[in-house]
Amino acid sequence: MTISTKDIYSSLRQAICSILGEDRKIVRFVPVSGGDINEAYRLELHDGSLVFMKTNRKENLSFFTTEAAGLRAIAATGAIAAARVLGCGTDEGNGGYAFLLLEYIAGRDRAADYWETFGRELAAMHRAPTAELVPGGRYGFAEDNYIGASRQINTACDNWTAFFRDCRLEPQLRSAAAYFERADLRRSGRLLDQLENILDEPRQPSLLHGDLWSGNVMTGADGNVWLIDPAAYVGHAETDLAMTELFGRFPWRFYDAYREVMPLQPGYADRLDLYHLYHLLNHLNLFGRAYLSPVQQILKRYVWL
Repeated sequence: MTISTKDIYSSLRQAICSILGEDRKIVRFVPVSGGDINEAYRLELHDGSLVFMKTNRKENLSFFTTEAAGLRAIAATGAIAAARVLGCGTDEGNGGYAFLLLEYIAGRDRAADYWETFGRELAAMHRAPTAELVPGGRYGFAEDNYIGASRQINTACDNWTAFFRDCRLEPQLRSAAAYFERADLRRSGRLLDQLENILDEPRQPSLLHGDLWSGNVMTGADGNVWLIDPAAYVGHAETDLAMTELFGRFPWRFYDAYREVMPLQPGYADRLDLYHLYHLLNHLNLFGRAYLSPVQQILKRYVWL
Protein backbone atom coordinates (compact mmCIF):
# COMPACT_ATOMS: atom_id res chain seq x y z
CA MET A 1 0.00 0.00 0.00
CA THR A 2 1.37 3.40 -1.00
CA ILE A 3 -0.08 6.86 -0.57
CA SER A 4 -1.83 8.18 -3.67
CA THR A 5 -0.42 11.22 -5.45
CA LYS A 6 -3.85 12.86 -5.11
CA ASP A 7 -3.18 13.07 -1.37
CA ILE A 8 0.07 15.00 -1.83
CA TYR A 9 -0.39 18.77 -1.82
CA SER A 10 1.81 21.63 -2.97
CA SER A 11 1.06 23.85 0.03
CA LEU A 12 -0.42 23.63 3.51
CA ARG A 13 -3.21 26.02 2.59
CA GLN A 14 -4.11 23.92 -0.45
CA ALA A 15 -4.21 20.81 1.72
CA ILE A 16 -6.44 22.35 4.39
CA CYS A 17 -8.85 23.76 1.81
CA SER A 18 -9.00 20.55 -0.21
CA ILE A 19 -9.41 18.24 2.76
CA LEU A 20 -11.61 20.29 5.08
CA GLY A 21 -13.24 22.89 2.83
CA GLU A 22 -12.44 26.27 1.29
CA ASP A 23 -13.77 28.16 4.31
CA ARG A 24 -11.35 26.58 6.80
CA LYS A 25 -8.59 28.89 8.05
CA ILE A 26 -5.70 28.18 10.39
CA VAL A 27 -5.74 30.66 13.27
CA ARG A 28 -3.02 29.22 15.48
CA PHE A 29 -0.01 26.87 15.39
CA VAL A 30 0.68 25.31 18.80
CA PRO A 31 3.98 23.39 19.16
CA VAL A 32 3.59 19.82 20.44
CA SER A 33 6.48 18.07 22.17
CA GLY A 34 7.44 14.42 22.04
CA GLY A 35 9.40 13.63 18.85
CA ASP A 36 13.13 13.96 18.17
CA ILE A 37 13.04 13.76 14.36
CA ASN A 38 10.16 15.99 13.28
CA GLU A 39 8.59 19.16 14.57
CA ALA A 40 4.93 18.80 15.51
CA TYR A 41 2.05 21.23 15.87
CA ARG A 42 -1.59 21.34 16.79
CA LEU A 43 -3.36 23.42 14.15
CA GLU A 44 -6.34 25.31 15.49
CA LEU A 45 -8.87 26.29 12.82
CA HIS A 46 -11.26 29.21 12.94
CA ASP A 47 -14.25 26.95 13.66
CA GLY A 48 -12.55 25.36 16.66
CA SER A 49 -11.57 22.10 14.96
CA LEU A 50 -8.06 20.69 15.39
CA VAL A 51 -5.53 19.02 13.09
CA PHE A 52 -2.20 17.43 14.01
CA MET A 53 0.75 18.35 11.78
CA LYS A 54 4.31 17.05 11.53
CA THR A 55 6.98 18.92 9.60
CA ASN A 56 10.50 18.26 8.38
CA ARG A 57 12.76 19.52 5.60
CA LYS A 58 11.03 19.38 2.24
CA GLU A 59 13.50 16.83 0.90
CA ASN A 60 12.22 14.46 3.61
CA LEU A 61 8.68 14.22 2.26
CA SER A 62 9.17 10.44 2.01
CA PHE A 63 9.24 10.31 5.84
CA PHE A 64 5.58 11.27 5.69
CA THR A 65 4.36 9.46 2.58
CA THR A 66 5.66 6.16 3.98
CA GLU A 67 4.26 6.85 7.45
CA ALA A 68 0.90 7.59 5.86
CA ALA A 69 1.04 4.29 3.95
CA GLY A 70 1.73 2.42 7.17
CA LEU A 71 -1.11 4.09 9.05
CA ARG A 72 -3.53 3.34 6.22
CA ALA A 73 -2.44 -0.30 6.06
CA ILE A 74 -3.04 -0.69 9.80
CA ALA A 75 -6.44 1.01 9.60
CA ALA A 76 -7.43 -1.12 6.61
CA THR A 77 -7.22 -4.30 8.71
CA GLY A 78 -10.25 -3.06 10.67
CA ALA A 79 -8.67 -4.64 13.75
CA ILE A 80 -7.25 -1.66 15.62
CA ALA A 81 -7.49 2.13 15.40
CA ALA A 82 -4.73 4.21 13.84
CA ALA A 83 -4.39 7.97 13.41
CA ARG A 84 -6.38 8.93 10.32
CA VAL A 85 -4.29 10.37 7.50
CA LEU A 86 -5.61 13.60 6.00
CA GLY A 87 -2.81 14.30 3.56
CA CYS A 88 0.79 15.38 3.16
CA GLY A 89 2.86 17.59 0.92
CA THR A 90 5.40 20.37 0.74
CA ASP A 91 5.18 24.11 1.29
CA GLU A 92 7.65 26.75 0.14
CA GLY A 93 6.84 29.02 3.09
CA ASN A 94 9.38 29.48 5.89
CA GLY A 95 12.21 28.26 3.67
CA GLY A 96 10.39 25.19 2.45
CA TYR A 97 9.20 22.18 4.43
CA ALA A 98 7.37 18.88 4.14
CA PHE A 99 4.27 18.21 6.21
CA LEU A 100 1.93 15.42 7.27
CA LEU A 101 -1.63 16.15 8.42
CA LEU A 102 -3.39 13.71 10.73
CA GLU A 103 -6.64 13.62 12.61
CA TYR A 104 -6.06 15.16 16.03
CA ILE A 105 -6.35 12.54 18.78
CA ALA A 106 -7.68 14.46 21.76
CA GLY A 107 -7.51 11.54 24.17
CA ARG A 108 -9.34 10.84 27.41
CA ASP A 109 -9.07 8.46 30.36
CA ARG A 110 -8.35 4.86 29.47
CA ALA A 111 -11.24 2.41 29.39
CA ALA A 112 -11.33 -0.12 32.24
CA ASP A 113 -10.34 -2.95 29.86
CA TYR A 114 -7.83 -0.83 27.92
CA TRP A 115 -4.92 -3.30 28.04
CA GLU A 116 -7.04 -6.38 27.38
CA THR A 117 -8.68 -4.70 24.38
CA PHE A 118 -5.28 -3.58 23.10
CA GLY A 119 -3.90 -7.12 23.31
CA ARG A 120 -6.84 -8.63 21.46
CA GLU A 121 -6.87 -5.91 18.79
CA LEU A 122 -3.14 -6.20 18.13
CA ALA A 123 -3.48 -9.98 17.79
CA ALA A 124 -6.37 -9.47 15.35
CA MET A 125 -4.20 -7.10 13.30
CA HIS A 126 -1.46 -9.73 13.25
CA ARG A 127 -3.96 -12.29 11.97
CA ALA A 128 -5.24 -10.06 9.15
CA PRO A 129 -4.49 -11.01 5.51
CA THR A 130 -1.28 -9.51 4.10
CA ALA A 131 -0.95 -10.83 0.54
CA GLU A 132 -1.85 -7.49 -1.07
CA LEU A 133 0.72 -5.59 1.03
CA VAL A 134 3.84 -7.29 -0.37
CA PRO A 135 3.90 -7.48 -4.17
CA GLY A 136 6.06 -10.42 -5.16
CA GLY A 137 6.66 -11.95 -1.75
CA ARG A 138 5.44 -12.86 1.74
CA TYR A 139 7.56 -10.48 3.84
CA GLY A 140 8.42 -6.82 3.33
CA PHE A 141 6.21 -3.97 2.16
CA ALA A 142 5.25 -2.14 -1.01
CA GLU A 143 8.10 0.35 -0.48
CA ASP A 144 11.00 1.09 1.85
CA ASN A 145 10.19 3.29 4.84
CA TYR A 146 11.89 4.51 8.03
CA ILE A 147 12.65 3.32 11.53
CA GLY A 148 13.24 6.63 13.24
CA ALA A 149 15.40 8.53 10.77
CA SER A 150 17.01 5.37 9.37
CA ARG A 151 15.87 3.91 6.08
CA GLN A 152 14.19 0.55 6.58
CA ILE A 153 14.56 -1.83 3.64
CA ASN A 154 11.39 -3.72 2.74
CA THR A 155 12.43 -5.73 -0.33
CA ALA A 156 9.95 -8.58 -0.84
CA CYS A 157 11.13 -12.00 0.33
CA ASP A 158 9.51 -15.42 0.76
CA ASN A 159 11.66 -16.52 3.71
CA TRP A 160 11.44 -14.80 7.12
CA THR A 161 15.00 -15.60 8.20
CA ALA A 162 16.44 -14.28 4.93
CA PHE A 163 14.33 -11.14 5.19
CA PHE A 164 15.34 -10.42 8.78
CA ARG A 165 18.99 -11.10 7.96
CA ASP A 166 19.23 -9.13 4.69
CA CYS A 167 16.77 -6.29 5.31
CA ARG A 168 17.04 -5.79 9.07
CA LEU A 169 20.19 -6.98 10.83
CA GLU A 170 22.81 -6.82 8.08
CA PRO A 171 22.26 -3.14 7.11
CA GLN A 172 22.31 -2.05 10.75
CA LEU A 173 25.39 -4.13 11.58
CA ARG A 174 27.17 -2.69 8.56
CA SER A 175 26.33 0.86 9.64
CA ALA A 176 27.51 0.14 13.20
CA ALA A 177 30.85 -1.39 12.16
CA ALA A 178 32.83 1.73 13.10
CA TYR A 179 31.79 1.26 16.73
CA PHE A 180 32.82 -2.39 16.90
CA GLU A 181 35.91 -4.10 18.18
CA ARG A 182 37.37 -6.95 16.14
CA ALA A 183 35.54 -9.53 18.25
CA ASP A 184 32.23 -7.74 17.67
CA LEU A 185 32.78 -7.85 13.92
CA ARG A 186 33.50 -11.59 14.03
CA ARG A 187 30.41 -12.22 16.13
CA SER A 188 28.29 -10.13 13.73
CA GLY A 189 29.37 -12.20 10.75
CA ARG A 190 28.81 -15.49 12.53
CA LEU A 191 25.40 -14.39 13.78
CA LEU A 192 24.24 -13.66 10.24
CA ASP A 193 25.57 -17.05 9.10
CA GLN A 194 23.82 -18.89 11.94
CA LEU A 195 20.51 -17.04 11.90
CA GLU A 196 18.56 -19.91 10.36
CA ASN A 197 19.36 -21.96 13.50
CA ILE A 198 17.74 -19.32 15.73
CA LEU A 199 14.71 -17.96 13.89
CA ASP A 200 11.50 -19.79 13.05
CA GLU A 201 9.17 -19.25 10.13
CA PRO A 202 5.93 -17.72 11.48
CA ARG A 203 2.63 -19.55 11.27
CA GLN A 204 1.51 -16.76 8.98
CA PRO A 205 2.92 -13.40 7.83
CA SER A 206 1.62 -10.47 9.89
CA LEU A 207 1.27 -6.76 9.32
CA LEU A 208 3.50 -5.16 11.95
CA HIS A 209 3.47 -1.71 13.47
CA GLY A 210 7.25 -2.02 13.44
CA ASP A 211 8.07 0.43 16.26
CA LEU A 212 5.64 -0.58 18.97
CA TRP A 213 6.77 1.09 22.17
CA SER A 214 4.65 3.08 24.61
CA GLY A 215 5.41 6.42 22.95
CA ASN A 216 3.65 5.28 19.79
CA VAL A 217 0.45 4.26 21.58
CA MET A 218 -2.18 6.89 22.33
CA THR A 219 -5.58 6.85 24.00
CA GLY A 220 -8.41 8.01 21.77
CA ALA A 221 -11.72 9.61 22.63
CA ASP A 222 -13.16 6.10 22.90
CA GLY A 223 -10.78 5.28 25.76
CA ASN A 224 -8.95 2.68 23.69
CA VAL A 225 -5.62 2.45 21.86
CA TRP A 226 -4.86 4.45 18.73
CA LEU A 227 -1.55 3.66 17.03
CA ILE A 228 0.76 6.36 15.67
CA ASP A 229 4.23 6.59 14.06
CA PRO A 230 4.48 3.13 12.47
CA ALA A 231 7.47 1.65 10.67
CA ALA A 232 5.07 -0.84 9.08
CA TYR A 233 5.95 -3.99 7.18
CA VAL A 234 4.89 -7.62 6.94
CA GLY A 235 6.92 -10.01 9.07
CA HIS A 236 6.81 -12.21 12.17
CA ALA A 237 4.22 -11.09 14.74
CA GLU A 238 6.58 -11.72 17.63
CA THR A 239 8.82 -8.84 16.53
CA ASP A 240 6.08 -6.38 17.53
CA LEU A 241 5.69 -8.10 20.89
CA ALA A 242 9.45 -8.04 21.40
CA MET A 243 9.51 -4.28 20.85
CA THR A 244 6.91 -3.82 23.61
CA GLU A 245 9.42 -5.42 26.00
CA LEU A 246 12.50 -3.40 25.03
CA PHE A 247 11.94 -0.11 26.87
CA GLY A 248 9.63 -1.29 29.65
CA ARG A 249 6.97 -3.96 29.32
CA PHE A 250 3.25 -3.43 29.01
CA PRO A 251 1.09 -4.89 31.84
CA TRP A 252 0.71 -8.66 31.92
CA ARG A 253 -2.99 -8.47 31.07
CA PHE A 254 -2.03 -7.09 27.63
CA TYR A 255 0.11 -10.17 26.86
CA ASP A 256 -2.45 -12.58 28.33
CA ALA A 257 -5.22 -11.12 26.14
CA TYR A 258 -2.95 -11.22 23.07
CA ARG A 259 -2.14 -14.91 23.60
CA GLU A 260 -5.83 -15.78 23.92
CA VAL A 261 -6.24 -14.71 20.28
CA MET A 262 -2.80 -15.58 18.91
CA PRO A 263 -0.69 -17.99 20.98
CA LEU A 264 3.06 -17.48 20.84
CA GLN A 265 5.24 -19.97 18.98
CA PRO A 266 7.59 -22.10 21.10
CA GLY A 267 10.99 -20.53 21.71
CA TYR A 268 9.89 -16.89 21.67
CA ALA A 269 11.97 -16.10 24.77
CA ASP A 270 15.07 -17.42 23.02
CA ARG A 271 14.50 -15.10 20.05
CA LEU A 272 13.51 -12.02 22.05
CA ASP A 273 16.97 -10.43 22.30
CA LEU A 274 17.62 -11.03 18.61
CA TYR A 275 14.62 -8.84 17.76
CA HIS A 276 15.80 -6.30 20.34
CA LEU A 277 19.18 -6.25 18.59
CA TYR A 278 17.69 -4.64 15.48
CA HIS A 279 16.29 -1.70 17.42
CA LEU A 280 19.34 -1.32 19.66
CA LEU A 281 21.59 -1.25 16.59
CA ASN A 282 19.37 1.42 15.09
CA HIS A 283 19.65 3.47 18.30
CA LEU A 284 23.42 2.99 18.25
CA ASN A 285 23.57 4.25 14.67
CA LEU A 286 21.26 7.20 15.36
CA PHE A 287 22.27 8.27 18.86
CA GLY A 288 25.76 6.95 19.53
CA ARG A 289 27.85 4.87 21.91
CA ALA A 290 25.39 4.76 24.81
CA TYR A 291 23.79 1.79 23.03
CA LEU A 292 27.03 -0.06 22.25
CA SER A 293 27.21 -2.13 25.44
CA PRO A 294 23.71 -3.69 25.13
CA VAL A 295 24.43 -4.48 21.48
CA GLN A 296 27.69 -6.20 22.44
CA GLN A 297 25.97 -8.19 25.20
CA ILE A 298 23.37 -9.55 22.78
CA LEU A 299 26.03 -10.47 20.23
CA LYS A 300 27.89 -12.37 22.98
CA ARG A 301 24.70 -14.14 24.02
CA TYR A 302 24.18 -15.63 20.57
CA VAL A 303 27.79 -16.08 19.41
CA TRP A 304 30.64 -17.24 21.62
CA LEU A 305 34.11 -17.03 20.10
